[in-house]
Amino acid sequence: MFRHPEIRGALAHGTAHSIIDRIKRSHALMSDEMNPRPPGVLLEPSAAAVATVIWLHGLGADGHDFESVVPLLRPPAGTRFYFPHAPLRPITINGGMTMRGWYDIRPGMAAEDEQGIRASGQAVLDMIMHELALGVSPERIVLAGFSQGGAIALHAGLRFPGRLGGILALSTYLPLPSRLDDEAHAASRETPILMAHGLADEIIPIPSARQSLRLLQSAGYRLEWHEYPMGHMICPEEISMIASWLHRAIAPDPKK
Repeated sequence: MFRHPEIRGALAHGTAHSIIDRIKRSHALMSDEMNPRPPGVLLEPSAAAVATVIWLHGLGADGHDFESVVPLLRPPAGTRFYFPHAPLRPITINGGMTMRGWYDIRPGMAAEDEQGIRASGQAVLDMIMHELALGVSPERIVLAGFSQGGAIALHAGLRFPGRLGGILALSTYLPLPSRLDDEAHAASRETPILMAHGLADEIIPIPSARQSLRLLQSAGYRLEWHEYPMGHMICPEEISMIASWLHRAIAPDPKK
């Protein structure tokens, strides 16, 4: 899963805290020039960044897709937003047309693009490690995503060896569900998850999302679920709900 041999060894033998400490030490040796973020939209706060939201767009969009949502969220001071661009790839369900996508989509009941899902999941784990090296606590990092992006946020977040601030999964589903028990890290069960879906979603029908909901609930995850009378989109009521959840997820603990 992790590229660095010492991190892979820690996954097998260490606690969540020891793994994260090794990640920090490994990446702290690299400057931004040596270990740059993938292309995307980076919104830095006016104050020093103490929290980060990594937000993944849906199929055919790019990192600008949710950029305009940030002011509506009224995020806590010191929150960095990073909207990476997915790589360009041919998408089977769209006739092989090349567009930005986190993985290929095949029609009907064809097998999931496991290779693409895993590659994008690894890229997101590397993004988290970059934030750790910059001094952001894992408990103040949120993975967010819409549609395909939400699927990758779930895939990567549940395999991260520690508690994150949260996973925000919008109009999406859990990919590779049969691998969850074997691959999810135990510490991820402490990560709050917010899922929201449209009752009239024509791209990812809500029964698919509800199936993922039931699987995650049965596995013991801390999950909050919302449904809205909409299609494959987000709505103002949903944005307001996300804003409240985001404050709870990454606002500093007044007891500390």
